[in-house]
Amino acid sequence: MRQKRNVVIQLTILVALGTAVILTLVLPQLTITRTSTPPVELSVILRDSDSTLWSNARLGMEQAAGELRAELRFLTLSSANDSAEQADLIAREAEGGADVMVVVPADSGQPLATEQLPVVTMESWAEGAAVTVSPDNEALGQELAQCALEDWAGSPVLLIQTAPASAGVSQRLAAARQTLEEAGVLVEAAECPVEELVSVLPDLLKQTGAGQVMVFEPAATQRAAEYKENVGLSQMLYGVGVTSRIAAYLERETVTAVAAWSDFAAGYLAVEGAVHAAQRKPYQADPLPFTVLRGEDIYEPDNQKLLFPVTN
Repeated sequence: MRQKRNVVIQLTILVALGTAVILTLVLPQLTITRTSTPPVELSVILRDSDSTLWSNARLGMEQAAGELRAELRFLTLSSANDSAEQADLIAREAEGGADVMVVVPADSGQPLATEQLPVVTMESWAEGAAVTVSPDNEALGQELAQCALEDWAGSPVLLIQTAPASAGVSQRLAAARQTLEEAGVLVEAAECPVEELVSVLPDLLKQTGAGQVMVFEPAATQRAAEYKENVGLSQMLYGVGVTSRIAAYLERETVTAVAAWSDFAAGYLAVEGAVHAAQRKPYQADPLPFTVLRGEDIYEPDNQKLLFPVTN
């Protein structure tokens, strides 16, 4: 009898243990099935053809996506600032199942086709945007012009517009022009696509006699700095943005100064705002803080974080 009772006890214990093991394996899967929601499908559509200009912003986006359960899809244009191509991409992504989009508008005056889903814009506000992540472009243009005034030696200042349909870029230029003219500076202005900047810059400098050149977007800053370094131009160059290449030009004093903000933070906030918009939650994006950097400033600890962000 005792042996039989021991066998029954052993069998009972084994059954209990087996049941516990099965529940341990099955219950978490049931919990996940019941509670998890699919990730937010987020398309990022830039206005540039060179995605490396947004590498730091992409780092911020990827960190936010990992924390907020979003899946990112990045798209660039075959030709910079091609608003028609960008509109086609926006429509295609909306029809393709995206839940929300982050767009750097090629043409800020073109309403976003966003009836199907919300859109967050970067750099410029556009009609239909749920949220805009950008520095105060007018204040940025003013402070960059003030920096140029500190170096002014009496010659004309050449302002080059490479993205006239971008409200953000246009606001920077207009504010810089007003600041310079109010200080009594002769301002010369020109407009050309960013791809043509290098080919037209020599004639512009010859015609205007400019001693300083200002451009207002990262792509133009990189191209102008590369040309200046290659041919040995003496004019001072002021620009916008801090890609790794622009940081190197700053260090070598090819670029005199740039107005810069944290692209990493901009990317993070854009995705955070987009996820909130997709979930129909309110979200407020304050203007991004910015600073005007000269070459000697890049070694300061805070500016190192700005130039070379590190993800957690």
